[in-house]
Amino acid sequence: MYVMDTKVKTVRNVTEVGEQVRKFKLEGYRDDYIFVLAYDKDRTERVAERTNAEQIGVLEEGFGTAIANVFRTRDEALRAKLRSMGFIQAEAERLESEMENDKIVVIAWGGTYYEGNDYDSSIYYYPPMF
Repeated sequence: MYVMDTKVKTVRNVTEVGEQVRKFKLEGYRDDYIFVLAYDKDRTERVAERTNAEQIGVLEEGFGTAIANVFRTRDEALRAKLRSMGFIQAEAERLESEMENDKIVVIAWGGTYYEGNDYDSSIYYYPPMF
């Protein structure tokens, strides 16, 4: 079983995404556990393609969340994707807001699945959140 701490960093552009993806790989994260997320779906796809990162999909978010996301607004879907990876509601909202302001979120996922109100209390934020 592959389990590490989840780490997340918000960046401004694809160059910074590439740098962060390389750093996470050097720390030992598997390629298929490094994700990117942007407010715009097309941007997420382009960034993932250019940086060899993954997109959060059905496997990570769960079938129920994936189906529900079809009927949600983009804001709600982004927060649901983050929640399924262990982020608390407040942090999911903060990260979604950053994406809305043109930031890209890079996640080195620990590998644990979360449902409902479960969350990962050990997520490390770059820079650290207080």
